[in-house]
Amino acid sequence: MTHDLLKGKNGIIFGALDEKSLAWKTAEKAHAEGAKIILTNAPVALRMGKIEELAEKCETEVIPADATDMDDLENLFSKSTEILGGKIDFVLHSVGMSPNVRKNFPYTDLSYPNFMKTLDISALSLHKLLQAAFKLDAISEWGSVVALTYIAAQRTMPGYRDMADAKAVLESIVRSFGYYYGREKNVRINTISQSPTLTTAGSGIKGFNSFYHYSKAVAPLGNASGDSCADYCISLFSDYTRMVTMQNLFHDGGFSFTLSSDEVLAKFDS
Repeated sequence: MTHDLLKGKNGIIFGALDEKSLAWKTAEKAHAEGAKIILTNAPVALRMGKIEELAEKCETEVIPADATDMDDLENLFSKSTEILGGKIDFVLHSVGMSPNVRKNFPYTDLSYPNFMKTLDISALSLHKLLQAAFKLDAISEWGSVVALTYIAAQRTMPGYRDMADAKAVLESIVRSFGYYYGREKNVRINTISQSPTLTTAGSGIKGFNSFYHYSKAVAPLGNASGDSCADYCISLFSDYTRMVTMQNLFHDGGFSFTLSSDEVLAKFDS
């Protein structure tokens, strides 16, 4: 069921790769709710994924952009406003990658050049995105920017390694840029801390499947699905959340505030 929550709005969705990705699901729902959107991802990701298929479904275009490159980002915002016929009303930042995780470097013996790439791709890309939009005045008043994060920014999860540090920086950027963008343009910026979700990116993290089942057993409502995450993004893009900004919003079935559960404790009952 749709409600035209985004009718008349323009958006940019970063990071759609395939049907499992949260960005893909959010793009589909934004289109269904009446928005006009532009899809974007890094050129290398475009070769790996199926984004052209998504573009056809959403009746839109794909503009390649490296989220770490200011020239690419400024070009993205300029072209998007031209194609969509107006300023951008919402942006989804679903961008993250760690070479250290991919290459299985332990946290105590990271490659620092890789660490810098992790921070640039997974966190500083948000600052660059916001800086480019701010410079061009590309986001409309009361616009909304949402970035996807994870509870490992506040709680230790060994397999997440330097991505946890990157997510902590990401959340700090949301608070800091959220202040300035809110004061200047009434633009709101938030993060969604999503449950472990069965995505292509998540499957590359050591211990992910075990933690997925653990969090499902602890959370009173179970894990939030990718579809429900997309619904939450839509609510934050909509006019119903105009006064919500600079927040890290847990979308995890209650896991973040539940110490344990009867099901988990029963496994240790002797």
